[in-house]
Amino acid sequence: MPSPFHEITDLSRSSVQGRFGGVVSEDWVIRPYPQGGALALATASAMALELGDPTQRLRMLHTTFVAPVEAGPIQIDVEVLRRGRSMSHLRGEVRNPGAAHGSLTTGVFGGPRRGFEFTDLEPPVGHLPLAQAPSFRDPGPKPGEGFPTPFWTRVLEGRAALGHAPWEDYTPDRAEQGTWYRLDEPPMHDGSQDLLSLLIYADTMPGAVSEKVGPEHRSGWFGPSIDFVCHLFSPPSSEWVFGHNRARFAGEGYGSVDMAIWDFGPDGSAPGKLCAYATQLCFFAFGP
Repeated sequence: MPSPFHEITDLSRSSVQGRFGGVVSEDWVIRPYPQGGALALATASAMALELGDPTQRLRMLHTTFVAPVEAGPIQIDVEVLRRGRSMSHLRGEVRNPGAAHGSLTTGVFGGPRRGFEFTDLEPPVGHLPLAQAPSFRDPGPKPGEGFPTPFWTRVLEGRAALGHAPWEDYTPDRAEQGTWYRLDEPPMHDGSQDLLSLLIYADTMPGAVSEKVGPEHRSGWFGPSIDFVCHLFSPPSSEWVFGHNRARFAGEGYGSVDMAIWDFGPDGSAPGKLCAYATQLCFFAFGP
């Protein structure tokens, strides 16, 4: 049986130019729809197939979540906006068959170029080591506490390393979280994890808002994504990555959040390598 990652990227080309078909399983659902990063992953995979140039890889992706996409069959329509020798621009939309709209993505693919090399972003400090960080799958102190959705129990394991668990009592301070992440079946190739897996890790950003507003507002709200931007730098060399998540602003019902994905090696102790940087605008929905 294929892993959820390989299943969602196993696309079939239709007779219509630029159209692909696939399936998003229930495993990807985070109340009440599949994770936006998973939809971006499927669309990026379709764009790479349509481009058909292995010398150019995905460098930047911007997804706007126009309408909900439900678990089940999906249709992805891809258009090559510009095909260059070293850089190409594409647009793709994923939707359920028969739906007017879904999630609209633009992507820039490019090959290696001459330029400068530096990372002017410091790795996070003060977080729990990988071996000591508690898993999201560990039972909470009371029944029902934890992360029971299929996405967290069957697709992605998270280990809390910076911040507080949802059931902890604490005085809110910084809008900051840090989490160790690993797909249950990491897509490894020649000693590196598939670059597109970074889209899944990066699209977990509203947690920093929860950390900031604290226990008083731990339930009764959700932060659906309006957009998702991800800059991809290099594939992780290990199965575990570290997501450093900050919320930069909240006001008038909207929040601006970001995520830096770091590779600290197989045991989490190597010097940090920045693999991706993502931003997101979300809005706040309240209800049961």
